[in-house]
Amino acid sequence: MNNDQELMEQSILLNSLASAEMNTYLVDGSFKISTYGKNKIVHLMGEECVKLEIILAGQVVVERIDQSGNLMTVAELFSDDLLGGNLLFSKNPYYPMTITAKQPAVILEIKKERLFQLFTANHVFLKTYLEFVSDQATLLGDRIKHYVNRTIRESIVSFLEYENKAQNSNQIILKMTKKALAEKIGVQRTSLSRELAKMKKDGLILYDRKTITLLKKRE
Repeated sequence: MNNDQELMEQSILLNSLASAEMNTYLVDGSFKISTYGKNKIVHLMGEECVKLEIILAGQVVVERIDQSGNLMTVAELFSDDLLGGNLLFSKNPYYPMTITAKQPAVILEIKKERLFQLFTANHVFLKTYLEFVSDQATLLGDRIKHYVNRTIRESIVSFLEYENKAQNSNQIILKMTKKALAEKIGVQRTSLSRELAKMKKDGLILYDRKTITLLKKRE
């Protein structure tokens, strides 16, 4: 429990709550800490949202399957990100996409009744919560727009340009398998391989199993 307490105390959203107060909520069951192993499903698409969840540690991904059966990672969530914040008080409180633990995750669950009580009793908590929900909704919306109506090449180039800046090198070291990269940009593994081969033929990139090298900037 000590480690869980440390994680809770590190949460920005929970900063306005005293340790004793959080312990009381854990004892009465209105707060609950759950752990998920790697690749375990946290919520299925269509599942009703009945509680707020705060990611205390680990990595969680929001995924969708398109009409062609391609798995696309819509968002990656880490410590201090929320699950259900924009759904819990909705008239249609159902998860529109599947949520999976990409890496082992520790998640704090807060019951709806306790959350509403915190809103009315703790205005600092309410203000922080509203900021979190607003920012997350904006980021998620931007991420979805980022993928809509884009060609496979545009998605690959966007990924490469991001990694080019992050790694500060034209030779980009892949930190994931080609299969994982295909899922990240929402295409099939064979489609990714085919487009990479075309980009190599067009003189845009060189690649091997572990790296992709940018030869020239996108025109």
